[in-house]
Amino acid sequence: MNRRDFLTLSATGIIGLSASGFPLSALAKRKGDKKYSLIILGDTHFDVDPSSVYHAEYLKNTEKINQAHLSEFARNGSMWKDRCPRLLKRAASLADKDTRMVLQMGDLIQGDCGNGEVHKKMLCDALERMKGEMGSLPFVTVVGNHDIRGTDALQAYHSFMPARMSEELGKPVTKTTFGFNIGNDAFIVIDFNNPDDEEIDRLLNDTKGARHTFVMTHGPVLPPDITSCRWFFHGGASEANTQARLHFRQAFAQRNAIVLCGHTHYTDFMDWYGDGGRITQMTMSSVWTSDKQKDYTVRSEGAENYGMLRKKAMEKPENANWKDESALFDEYRPGIRQHSNSRSQGSYKLNVSKKHVTIDFYAGDSEELSHRFVLR
Repeated sequence: MNRRDFLTLSATGIIGLSASGFPLSALAKRKGDKKYSLIILGDTHFDVDPSSVYHAEYLKNTEKINQAHLSEFARNGSMWKDRCPRLLKRAASLADKDTRMVLQMGDLIQGDCGNGEVHKKMLCDALERMKGEMGSLPFVTVVGNHDIRGTDALQAYHSFMPARMSEELGKPVTKTTFGFNIGNDAFIVIDFNNPDDEEIDRLLNDTKGARHTFVMTHGPVLPPDITSCRWFFHGGASEANTQARLHFRQAFAQRNAIVLCGHTHYTDFMDWYGDGGRITQMTMSSVWTSDKQKDYTVRSEGAENYGMLRKKAMEKPENANWKDESALFDEYRPGIRQHSNSRSQGSYKLNVSKKHVTIDFYAGDSEELSHRFVLR
């Protein structure tokens, strides 16, 4: 399908973005979609204090894992008492007449409930809490690793969330990989935990000719400069993963894709050229755990520093047995035109117009714009 066909069918509401030929969301039929905005939340790890509300049946594992999980419960309960509610209110206030929906980058909840029904309740409570602030705006989330973590959590998510996304988008959603569009722009939502490569290829094929292609995934597409740098889309070191990674890297680059993601708990921007095109990646987080994260400060910047954060972490004695991943960063570094990394947490506003695509970042609950990222 060429660009003219895509635009014609988008305007008439005939083309669907799923392999099943589902009709377009009513969002695509609204006027003025050459200019619009979306509110974006990164990871949110919704939870409450006391932890017994959702974690009374938490199944303990090894002592090390238990300590980590219990620490996360305490962290989440604390931030959802005060900081995250303030962050949500600030995010909601960013909406204006051009705002179409809210996107959330996965890890909507903490998980670790130990019971599938409790897990579904946690998902439902998180959505209601956030939509309670966002009003009537559709709320679209992508599955994160915490969203399916715990006893029967995977089944609970799959039995609950696709149906809920169908309601939000006004079109049938049956999988955790799905698509929708706003005007002439395609949005492809990917389950990076269990990639459905065939479905992703179909979605890409069905949306040829889109003005912009947005890829929404919890884990990044371009390798993150973090300790767990292999935790990205098809980031495993196996031959099968490498082939899939290179296949989709080229497919996304040739669409000049804009990747919207989370997972790392950083605000990270990367603009990469290669494979005959360009991938611009914005990693976002709303896990506001300390007052320091209200200030936007860059801790690493520039292509020459890409991979140095992990390298410095490897120099610590306790990390001496880590695998050297310098070759992975070396593979991507030549194509990087821009890169910055910050610990800041907050809310984001994606602005799309005829001339530009930008993301405005508001650290914490800041009333002032913290930084504007120019994606196109």
